[in-house]
Amino acid sequence: MDSNFKRAVLYLNHHSAEAGAEGLILNRPTHKKVGDLSLATNTPELDHVPVYVGGPVGTDHLIFASIHWLPEEKRLEFDSRLSASAAVARVSEGFHVVAFIGHSGWSAGQLEGEILERVWITHRPEGLPFTENSTSLWKDTLEGISPWHYLLALTPDDPSLN
Repeated sequence: MDSNFKRAVLYLNHHSAEAGAEGLILNRPTHKKVGDLSLATNTPELDHVPVYVGGPVGTDHLIFASIHWLPEEKRLEFDSRLSASAAVARVSEGFHVVAFIGHSGWSAGQLEGEILERVWITHRPEGLPFTENSTSLWKDTLEGISPWHYLLALTPDDPSLN
């Protein structure tokens, strides 16, 4: 029920038992592009890259990530923490590149405990998560899991208003 994560879809981009976990929220667009932000980098090739809120940690940093769906392998290739020059290279190679303000983080054992407490719904990606309307990603993801999850996706923020 944390407002930072309510109806959020996260991609877990790093996890280890010793160091904890890091993830990025995929469905919180800022409706801005990198070129709209005042950055010290001189990378006009990234001006068109959309910016998302990645989470409540490190919100003074911009994180570049390249995302590529491999349909033959049914696998999402997700490289985060790219430098600006690496992001430019990925753009020129035809990869989908996005930027995140901040990230989400968990200390060692914290995420595992939250999963055991059923705080999170876990699900493997089934395609490229970014579309023209990534704000529907939470609903679209839940609809594909099960009938119960489909009903959960349709539940209003405040069920008492239903």
